[in-house]
Amino acid sequence: MKKILVTILLLSAFAFNSKAQDNVSLTMQYQRMMEKVISRIPEVANNTSNKIMDFAKSLLGTRYRYASSNPEIGFDCSGFVSYVYKQFGFNGARSSADFAKKGKAIKLADAKVGDILVFTGSNARVRRPGHVGIVYSKDEEGNIKFIHSSSGKAKGVTITDLEGYYKNRFLKAVTVME
Repeated sequence: MKKILVTILLLSAFAFNSKAQDNVSLTMQYQRMMEKVISRIPEVANNTSNKIMDFAKSLLGTRYRYASSNPEIGFDCSGFVSYVYKQFGFNGARSSADFAKKGKAIKLADAKVGDILVFTGSNARVRRPGHVGIVYSKDEEGNIKFIHSSSGKAKGVTITDLEGYYKNRFLKAVTVME
């Protein structure tokens, strides 16, 4: 009987010791898992903007059509932005002036993929909204590309660098994603 009791105590001690080691490894596993999750937070937070960009890219090449937000016949600039955002639950803006008033104004330096850029019309001296696009990409140096429907050379949905002509026409950046 004593042998059985001693054997049970020894087995219990080994089991407890091995459980304690498992707890340490579980703690380490949990810590590694949490580090992985935390490192992916920006990726997860950007998931909506990635979906917006994927959808917007699917419309590349759609022709320009004044006063239209219909992909079957073409888009004007605000029609394109309105159509894209409508697919993600944002309604209420149809003109470049509407987009300038909607959402939250942000600094250009703080603009991120999926935010909206508002520009003047073709005459940069008239400082009122006349064109809009969506931030498509932003590199480490802060250089921005945007996707928009252009009535210019591209004649439709295209991706353009924010420099020169468009940089001079830039009015504001707004975010509608919170």
